[in-house]
Amino acid sequence: MIRIAAFVVALVIALTGIINSMPTYGFFTPIGPFPAIVLRPIFVGAAVFLVLANSSFTSTFAERWPAHKWLGTVIDVVILLLAWWVLWEYYDLQISEELGGFIDIEMFQFWVSLIAASVFIILSWKIWGAPLSVIGILALVYFYTGEHWPWIFETARVTLPETSEDLWYNQGDGILGTIMGIIIFTVFPFIMLGTMLERTGGGRSLIKLAVHVTKGFRGGPAHSAILASSLFGTMSGGSVTNVVATGVITIPMIKQRGFSPSFAGGVEATASSAGQIMPPIMGAAAFVMSDLTGISYLTIITAALLPALAYYASLFTSVVFEARRLGVEVGSEELDTPELRVTTQDYINLVMVVVPIAVVVFSLLEGLSAAGAGMTAFFAIIPLSFFNPEVRKRPFIIIDALSQAGLTFGRLLMAIAVVGIVVAVLGATGLPKDFVILIEAVSGGNLFLTLLVTGIAALMLGMGMPTLPAYLTIVLILGPAMQNLGLTVLAAHLFVLYYAVASSITPPVAVAAYAAASIADAPPIRTAMMALRVGLVKFAVPFIFAYYPVILIVPVVFPEGQSFAVGDFVSVLFRVLVFIYLISSAVISFDQRRLPVWEAGFRILLAVLVLVTLPGIHWPATVVALAYIAWHQFAFGRKAAAVT
Repeated sequence: MIRIAAFVVALVIALTGIINSMPTYGFFTPIGPFPAIVLRPIFVGAAVFLVLANSSFTSTFAERWPAHKWLGTVIDVVILLLAWWVLWEYYDLQISEELGGFIDIEMFQFWVSLIAASVFIILSWKIWGAPLSVIGILALVYFYTGEHWPWIFETARVTLPETSEDLWYNQGDGILGTIMGIIIFTVFPFIMLGTMLERTGGGRSLIKLAVHVTKGFRGGPAHSAILASSLFGTMSGGSVTNVVATGVITIPMIKQRGFSPSFAGGVEATASSAGQIMPPIMGAAAFVMSDLTGISYLTIITAALLPALAYYASLFTSVVFEARRLGVEVGSEELDTPELRVTTQDYINLVMVVVPIAVVVFSLLEGLSAAGAGMTAFFAIIPLSFFNPEVRKRPFIIIDALSQAGLTFGRLLMAIAVVGIVVAVLGATGLPKDFVILIEAVSGGNLFLTLLVTGIAALMLGMGMPTLPAYLTIVLILGPAMQNLGLTVLAAHLFVLYYAVASSITPPVAVAAYAAASIADAPPIRTAMMALRVGLVKFAVPFIFAYYPVILIVPVVFPEGQSFAVGDFVSVLFRVLVFIYLISSAVISFDQRRLPVWEAGFRILLAVLVLVTLPGIHWPATVVALAYIAWHQFAFGRKAAAVT
């Protein structure tokens, strides 16, 4: 009964989200958007019910302590009632203020806000694990004890009733504040779009076609995993979701071709996580970034394109070197199964991928909002899904996809609520300004050290979090420090997004790598380390565009007084390609033959020197690198060909 109720509630959330995000089409006037003061508490209240219905404490207690299952049920009921009560208190106070009433904030409101924060921290921990919730707890502790902290972290004394306005009764920086509004009004259409793509067959056909396109490569299925994950991941918006959707097909094939299980899982994990830096959708991160920065979506995806392509080029190259190392040859044995045989229907299903992406871009060019563009693409994919005979036989698939989107959205809102706690504390205490002082003190005003400290902090803060909450948390804390040293707003946000994405493959909490390891039947830590090796360029690309903003192309990334120069662009692009070749071969320790340790180290050193900003260093290093690569190909390439 509860499952049925949860299915219906999730469906209602999806339908409400559709109505809320409908743009104006010609003479059609939409009903929405609904007032935020009403929609936010309703959505969050429904999300709490969905989370408890699908991941209840009752089921947890039944598995671990069957005799105390009743206690789990009590916890579920208490949390649900408390959540609904604090949401009602939020709505009641906001309505009273809108009607012109004066509300005297007292200790009662403080307890309401503290209970609200506690409920969402518990639910986020239940769904997403400890990392984000621990950050939320630390933020609360700092909020109430900041006056006792040393050095730059000391804050003014707070009065408990007043903190409730920052934490809960606030449509700006609170738990139900601006960030929650961005997710509800902007991101939700793209969650529905990604879920619909996965459930109606477009995602699976995309994977099969990727396998077919890359069958002539030695790396075959490993290359198909990279291609499929980049295309599917840009729309799905989740590293683990992408791993599960594509990895169940690609990982067994990679192993069958002769690659090790840990390599199969590592390639899939790092390719899947990077789908969120791949334009045009970027897992909805581009739209959130646009709302936060005020920079247009088209500018953001234009800037993000070349860095993303450079990263995926490094993955392709790493697979080539690994295939050489293992002596893997071109083969088609994994294509013999009926499940992977490409049919005419797969080409037809591809319109469910191509058309929605084209609709998003075209709608934005026509002046629609991000939410309006996403909703227009969603409306396009529904009739297109009926080209798939499976959907025609079972139209209920569409209803099921809508309900699944509602559930996915509800789970995300629990994480965003905890991000709201962090945002409230940051706004009330001015902690980001303190971080600017701290990072400047550590780095001495040096841009490289600032970026390095920021990158390490971003990896630590982002471990175990979904990408969007990780990106939001990190950029709000660390973004001002980078901008203070000359980085433009867009470059700083892209830098943080890259490291938020990279945190999903960084041990010890490499969630995407662990998901891939479970499919590959490989040791989790070894898989994470392999993902880290083949994805090493992901950590370097943000530094490249920080020092060479010309690679981002768009004018908003150039420091004042600078503009796009074709010569500089070609120079940087060429050196980036040399860098990718050197790094990819070094991390695999193979080119035309196995590389000894000193030679791998020499390649890494050359790769770093090639990208140094001083022409007196990078041009000689580039010449040496090209000469060295040519010598290696000439000396050992002929031997390898002779052996073959």
